[in-house]
Amino acid sequence: MTVTADDYSLLTDLYQLTMAACYTGEGIEQKRASFELFARRLPEGFGYLIAMGLTQALEYLEKFRFSTAQIAALQATGIFANVSDRFWSLLAQGGFTGDVWAVPEGTAVFANQPLLRIEAPLWQAQLVETYLLNTLNYQTLIATKAARLRDVVGEQTTLLEFGARRAFSPQGALWASRAALAGGLDATSNVLAALQLGEKPSGTMAHALVMALSAMAGSEEQAFTAFHEYFPGASLLIDTYDTIAAAQRLSQKVNSGEMKLTGVRLDSGDLVTLSQEVRSLLPGVSIFASGDLDEWEIARLKAAGAQIDGYGLGTRLVTGAPVNGVYKLVEIDGIPVMKQSSGKATYPGRKQIFRSFVGGKVKADRLGLVTENPLDEKPLLQLVVKEGERMQPPDTLDTIRQRTAAAVASLPAETRRLDHPVSVQVDISTCLQQLVDDTIRQGAGGRGAGKQGSRGAGGE
Repeated sequence: MTVTADDYSLLTDLYQLTMAACYTGEGIEQKRASFELFARRLPEGFGYLIAMGLTQALEYLEKFRFSTAQIAALQATGIFANVSDRFWSLLAQGGFTGDVWAVPEGTAVFANQPLLRIEAPLWQAQLVETYLLNTLNYQTLIATKAARLRDVVGEQTTLLEFGARRAFSPQGALWASRAALAGGLDATSNVLAALQLGEKPSGTMAHALVMALSAMAGSEEQAFTAFHEYFPGASLLIDTYDTIAAAQRLSQKVNSGEMKLTGVRLDSGDLVTLSQEVRSLLPGVSIFASGDLDEWEIARLKAAGAQIDGYGLGTRLVTGAPVNGVYKLVEIDGIPVMKQSSGKATYPGRKQIFRSFVGGKVKADRLGLVTENPLDEKPLLQLVVKEGERMQPPDTLDTIRQRTAAAVASLPAETRRLDHPVSVQVDISTCLQQLVDDTIRQGAGGRGAGKQGSRGAGGE
């Protein structure tokens, strides 16, 4: 069960294909449709999100097509026995020909703000939903957690991503590594991810090596010596048996000049007390900590006076409360549409995020229609794909990392805090509110009524 770029078009939910087949049968598959991807609410305890995953989303759209074998496999299921032959011709044509508007990766966003908008023929815009949500939801979660971690520890503390063994899949592990680095972490232990990203992988050692070599060589000290023979100066994991005893023996070797030691890692126990004692024994050696850590636990360790220079982040970084992003139709054939379900209502029409700043800090955001002009504000959504063609090359990882850092630094303190954060105020523009009112009043029924609502709101 592996996936390659050739499989991307089939990596979708069945109902995307059945809806596209229905659109084709009804003769509306080529109508221009606009879908927006956004989170209705932020994960609990989050004051913002860091948008991430656009690079992989655009790579997917570039490769979007159905092969003859894939079409035959769909036909063999029997599910599509009653659909029009035009549906199969449509899939055989392949290719994404629409436009994509998106906020740059590393941008801070809030609830109900589009990270991305697809404007394309209805069948195309519908079929790409599943992959886009999978990509942007997961990477946005990891990048946001990474940005929060960096914000807690400051610029000088080392943060490493150790999550490959806990990520939900091998593909997820690669995306988690990328998003973590883009969100502000220094390095990853995932060798494939690091090499694909042009980065240098980083890591220490595991308890297995200490136990194996100790059993064969006779002592933990000899295990450390053996490892340093091949990796001089490498950080050593010192809590396999007795952390303080190990630190005392290493201190003697360092002080006598027998060993050059750059760092030690603690993976269990009372990290506050242990780090303080190890610091007194090894004052010139960096202390690294790991073991189910997250931003809240690291903040607690810092407040308690832990002497820790770097952290390894795994399980709680690459798993946890999801970013529950959704992908909703906002306009079809020039007609603004909205979902009115209780608790799940959406805003109609194609939208833009207008952000205002005071003294370099985000003051407020205004969610408006694309036809509105900025009022001493910065529009965040940018045209990144036009008629299926990219408008510019993808940003480098360093560029995204710098953008993330700048975005977090621009947020108010109450938005960045871990306890009871308050998101930046997001106002709904007068034009958008008028369009909402018109759409509700006119209902989802008449095409003509919908177009009148669009004109009334300043739309096309």
